[in-house]
Amino acid sequence: MVFSDLFFLFVFIPAFAACYLAARAADKRFFESNNTIRNAVLILFSLIFYAWGEPVFLFLMISDVGINYLAGKLIANAPAPKRKTALIIGITCNILTLGIFKYAGFVAQSFNAIGIPMPVPEIRLPIGISFYIFQCISYLVDVYRKEAQPQQKFYNLLLYISMFPQLIAGPIVRYNTIAKEINQRSASIDDISEGIFRFLIGLGKKVIIANQLGSISDQLLGDSLGNTTAGAWVGLLAFSLQIYFDFSGYSDMAIGMGRCMGFHFNENFNHPYTCASVTDFWRKWHISLGQFFRDYVYIPMGGNRQHQWLNIFCVWFLTGMWHGASWNFILWGLYFGIILVIEKLWLLKPMQKLPALGHLYSLLAVYVGWGIFYFDDFGTMQTFFKTFFHGMGNWSGFDVKQAITGNLWLWIAALTLCLPVRTYAENRIQNETVKYAIRTALSLVILLLSVSLLVGATNNAFLYFRF
Repeated sequence: MVFSDLFFLFVFIPAFAACYLAARAADKRFFESNNTIRNAVLILFSLIFYAWGEPVFLFLMISDVGINYLAGKLIANAPAPKRKTALIIGITCNILTLGIFKYAGFVAQSFNAIGIPMPVPEIRLPIGISFYIFQCISYLVDVYRKEAQPQQKFYNLLLYISMFPQLIAGPIVRYNTIAKEINQRSASIDDISEGIFRFLIGLGKKVIIANQLGSISDQLLGDSLGNTTAGAWVGLLAFSLQIYFDFSGYSDMAIGMGRCMGFHFNENFNHPYTCASVTDFWRKWHISLGQFFRDYVYIPMGGNRQHQWLNIFCVWFLTGMWHGASWNFILWGLYFGIILVIEKLWLLKPMQKLPALGHLYSLLAVYVGWGIFYFDDFGTMQTFFKTFFHGMGNWSGFDVKQAITGNLWLWIAALTLCLPVRTYAENRIQNETVKYAIRTALSLVILLLSVSLLVGATNNAFLYFRF
């Protein structure tokens, strides 16, 4: 089940909202300020949501929660010398789970490729495993650092891990971000209004913009790959915009639904294509993943204090690996690791004096990086980059002209909405009545357009589901 699905929008969400509101009334009557019944409803619907597409792997997720529940209690209650051992055991269990299901086949294929025979296991990748395993790790580390208290109730930890708004594709919600809100939260009218609007903004990003850009990138980087240099550039531009609106749209929907229930998830995107450097880009793109690696890998390894280069390369090797079990993702991670080291050594200070040049360089570097990210077959990647740099093919063609002129509204909307136009507009409108009237009208337009585009849609999966 995906957020941008008619069944989710008109069956799952209304059913959940009705049950959640009834649970809220029951909580007020029987449990005062506690969220006992609301949490039970949220857990039930989260398990249904996950089991809808992955019924077998539901038991894997629940088992992972059980392991981390026990590990968390051991970390908190063990004597000082054994706390670290309990943490290492817990993290090892999480990494082994992720490694077996996500990387076992990749490792076997890599050994076979260099002449070492090894059977390749046929293991399906559980949806969202990269996200919820990282949340489990954040829970254990936060408890070990005494930044959060261990959960005494299994079902509360299950709620944190399985919560359907952020279960499948993030953002990676740190345990200490919402620990207090599990049992003590409330949602005001303003929270619900803001949450619904944020959800619909995300829905529009996904359905109205990302899906249409996906059709262009699929054509120019798939069926027409190698035909024209312009096709390679336009196709990659379409993918660069598609992945932003697809993933930031999902994050908006997750944050919006959480807000409606009284949870305050941290932002995951901050207009990354307005970056002043590649370093700045990665501070604004998938913020929750960057903060995870910063706080749990980069700083513990020494951060900026010692062997900084090694720390950066390790973080970016892991970032590439996290995105997928394929060599192109590792190459993509190391590509950005090299760029970030070069920036820290030589480029950041000069770019501050030439911000426009720094911005253009950053966009080009990120743009080329998406080409590495897109192709998991090196032969196809080679064909693409030969065409991209005019090594083969013609300069332009009819399919490119049609992709641009036939979708001019889409290009204008996508490029414009990469900028913080919504924040700017809301800051300019001081009258609250006018602001809410505009929001209501915009919400209705987005909903109607999205529903009309979803009827009969065949390509609607979120890109980050595969991670």
